[in-house]
Amino acid sequence: MAQTYYIFRSGRLKRRQNTLYLEQEEENGQTQRQPIPIENVRDLYLFGEIDLNTKLLSFLAQNEVVVHCFNYYGFYVGSFYPRESNVSGHLLVRQVEHYLDPQKRLALAQQFVAGALFHIRRNLNYYRNRGKQVDGALEVVERCLERLRECQGVPELMSEEGRARGAYYAAFNEILDLEHPFERRVKRPPDNMVNALLSFGNSLLYAAVLSEIYVTQLNPTVSYLHEPSQRRFSLALDIAEVFKPLIVDRLIFRLLNRGEIDEGDFEAIGEAKGVYLKEDARKKFVRAFEETLQTTVEHRQLGRPVSYRQFIRLEAYKLIRHLIGMETYKSLRAWW
Repeated sequence: MAQTYYIFRSGRLKRRQNTLYLEQEEENGQTQRQPIPIENVRDLYLFGEIDLNTKLLSFLAQNEVVVHCFNYYGFYVGSFYPRESNVSGHLLVRQVEHYLDPQKRLALAQQFVAGALFHIRRNLNYYRNRGKQVDGALEVVERCLERLRECQGVPELMSEEGRARGAYYAAFNEILDLEHPFERRVKRPPDNMVNALLSFGNSLLYAAVLSEIYVTQLNPTVSYLHEPSQRRFSLALDIAEVFKPLIVDRLIFRLLNRGEIDEGDFEAIGEAKGVYLKEDARKKFVRAFEETLQTTVEHRQLGRPVSYRQFIRLEAYKLIRHLIGMETYKSLRAWW
């Protein structure tokens, strides 16, 4: 079964016949070669300083392997997205049609926000039931959920989402035992431990969503909640909204509350004084992230176990069915 490979070590990726190799120079001058059978690779996450050439990229493209690149500090910098082999001109026309029609676009954008706020509310309810004082945040999220149907455009939707997330982030101070209060979400660069974790986790999720979109007929540049951009695959941002609270936020709560990651796992670097995860902590987070994606839940309609990663792909297929008129899209609401 194809799997995701996370490469933290520096070296060179090369092709030898039909096998992918990671080559590294050892201190004694010898070259160590680690084989990676290409048929086992779903996608690659590159965190180390990796050398490769166009011949290798051609090999990866032939085998439909998506490559996600991160810089020294763990920030997502881009993806190698092979030419799609599973394309549909008809679906692309329908995607664009739903973007150009304000009402059709709004209906889809509402679902992405509704799914996100549902899972935010779910997280808050979980901690309220364990004695955390998050009632104020829950009230704000409930009101924002109720107002989604009244929104007349995407900017109004994003305003309601922003208001709900602001209250949710304020509740992190109740959910987490923090040495310094978490005041607000800061992205570029993250200014504290929690923001660093959110940025890193959201980047991993964005890349995972993009990989799942690749195996479908969807065009990743045509989106509905986020404005399409020349420099990003904005549909992955749309779908990721539904899963951020369900996957990334819950993972952060667990790692911090169990002490698996703490203040000592971060460092401040650069003139902007950004805060970043150290490499060992990034590995720990990635390991827990991948374990989460592989976790399965009994699907109520399919009647079989489905992993979190498969739920992301199913979300893309649900969107396709909506676009071609088979059924109305409703974003995931976790029932487990």
